[in-house]
Amino acid sequence: MSLESLQTDIRNNWTIGEIKDIYEKPLLELVFEASNVHRKYHTGSEVQVCTLLSVKTGGCPEDCAYCPQAARYHTDVKTHALLQEETVLQAAQRAKDSGSTRFCMGAAWREVRDNRDFDRVLGMVTKVNDIGLEVCCTLGMLNEYQAQRLKEAGLYAYNHNLDTSSDHYESIITTRKYEDRLDTLEHVRKAGISVCSGGIIGLGETDQDRIEMLHVLSNLPEHPESVPVNALVPVKGTPLEDQPRLSVWEMIRMIATARITMPRTMVRLSAGRTEMSLPEQALCFMAGANSIFSGEKLLTTPNPGLNDDQLMFQLLGLSPRKAFKEAKEVVA
Repeated sequence: MSLESLQTDIRNNWTIGEIKDIYEKPLLELVFEASNVHRKYHTGSEVQVCTLLSVKTGGCPEDCAYCPQAARYHTDVKTHALLQEETVLQAAQRAKDSGSTRFCMGAAWREVRDNRDFDRVLGMVTKVNDIGLEVCCTLGMLNEYQAQRLKEAGLYAYNHNLDTSSDHYESIITTRKYEDRLDTLEHVRKAGISVCSGGIIGLGETDQDRIEMLHVLSNLPEHPESVPVNALVPVKGTPLEDQPRLSVWEMIRMIATARITMPRTMVRLSAGRTEMSLPEQALCFMAGANSIFSGEKLLTTPNPGLNDDQLMFQLLGLSPRKAFKEAKEVVA
């Protein structure tokens, strides 16, 4: 398949074989093609800066093998109830003052329940939106009614990752089905909320599992507006605590393949950046990543500090993407 054909069509009918051919290209050729696709659909030097805050931590009843917030694992994560609204709003304002344009609130729930805690989250969404930030939430599974309530409160995006392929999924999670995740994405899309869905690599999956996950995402009726690519951060006390560190070249392959198959999507260089050097992160941006999470923590795992990221932006000539740019482009 020529680069020209890749650049002219937004496709939702990729075959497993086509994605495999892209993923397995010689690395420099793959990065070159992805970089060209990226620059056709995005400003090459522009990177969205996001902040992720855990508004309710620990005590989750699920058994995700990578997650330190699962109640059944013995980790150093301290459980805390839903944060007070004022605490969340102060964190959102600090994020905006530090250059973030998207603020994501995560709660360690299996699913949203129609109760006072959800009502409190809806209030937080409205008030963070009033600050001028794109508001994202990751709260577990949603039904149609709950997705609509979030939309009415002003939610811009909802994160619900597939994590891995459907075949590998049961090796990582048994407390919900793969179809449950796809159902939530459908509810989010139906409500008119931006979809954020990607996965984690380094869970013991094969290259084929990674290709199959990208196949599902790129063949959704509409591509997710953002696809986070996370490298596993092994946490002591979880079943995956002894997983070896992922190679940066594997991250680059995933990012580049996501960029080529989903050209308009924001590809997020997410968990695992603390283990990457600046040149390694630069290669990820060259391969099509155009979003990062800023701040010292991603929910409960470490992340590069603000000063490190500001230095990286300066050295690489990167500039922050403005809030609501995608929505403004659609209106225009």
